[in-house]
Formats: sequence, C-alpha cells, structure tokens
Amino acid sequence: MNHPNDFQNRRTDNWASPESSPIPACASPEPYPTAAVSEKNNLYGRMMLDNIGGQNSEMSAVSMYVYSNILLKDQEYLARIFRKISIVEMEHLELFAQLARLLGQDPRLWTHRGGRMVYWSPGYNRYGTDPGFLLQTALASEQSAIQKYEEQCRRIDDPCILSCLRRIIADEEIHVKIFQSLCQEWK
Repeated sequence: MNHPNDFQNRRTDNWASPESSPIPACASPEPYPTAAVSEKNNLYGRMMLDNIGGQNSEMSAVSMYVYSNILLKDQEYLARIFRKISIVEMEHLELFAQLARLLGQDPRLWTHRGGRMVYWSPGYNRYGTDPGFLLQTALASEQSAIQKYEEQCRRIDDPCILSCLRRIIADEEIHVKIFQSLCQEWK
C-alpha cells in the first residue's frame, strides 16, 4: 500500500480511481496564526492586497485550481488534488484579506499598481486543457508565490504578519512537492 505522499509507485492509469490513490495532505498540520498586526501600515497593506488580487495571487491560484478541477473530472485523482489545494488557497486568501483590513486597506480583489487600484482579472491566468500544462502551470505558480512571500518576509518588520506569511509558505512548499511529483509522473 502506498503512503499518501508516495507518488513514485502510483501509475497514471490509476488516477481515475480514488480508492487506490489516497490524496496527500495539502496543508501543514500547524494551525494558522490569528490575523493580527502591530500597527496600521499602508505599504504592508498594499503587499497583502497584492497577495489577494494581484496577478500572482491567492485569487489567481483558487480560480486556476477550480478550473483545473472541473476540466479534469475524468481524471478524478488529479481533479481531487486541485480541489483540495484550492480550498487551502482559499484559507490563505481569507488570512491575507484579514491582514489587509487590519493594516487599513479595503480587502477587495484588487492590488495597488502604478499609483492606482487595479481589480483582479481572470485574464491573469494561463488557461489550457492539457493536464501536463495545468500541472506545470500550478507548479510555477506555487514556486512564484513562495518567492514573493519570502521577499515580503525580508521587507516586513511586523512579527504578526511574518508568522502568517511563514505559515502560508509552509503550505505552498507542500503544494510544490505535490506538483513536482505529479509533473514527474506525467512525463
């Protein structure tokens, strides 16, 4: 029997059979910190808004994973992974929205760019129908999110926000491992 995180022994023709392929854990077992900030800060708030509604944002991840889940219904294992990860990304979206609000920002699906507010757009996503493409796109998105959040950790001097970012990074690292394994199998 395969361990839930053991992707190497599963064959791609089993992906339609959820009974033979358990879904791996898609989030760290650690609880999420309570959204809190030391003080209002517009710069930090705009960073959180970008995490909500920027091009490389949690909303982009949620929408792409929901799309992938729907598109891959005939490959139930992959569809279920995308669905489960989308739920984790929704948790991140909510946490970033709470932080943005506490930092003095209106937590809409938007970002601050070029001196003005720009709403999130589904046009930010890279759509495709090939499962390999969807997996590669998801992997690249997760890796970019980690880089973005690590950069924010270097720029933010608020321990409350940093604990939230680090907890979210832990989930994104799990997603990277899952998508790396699935991309390797898909070849």
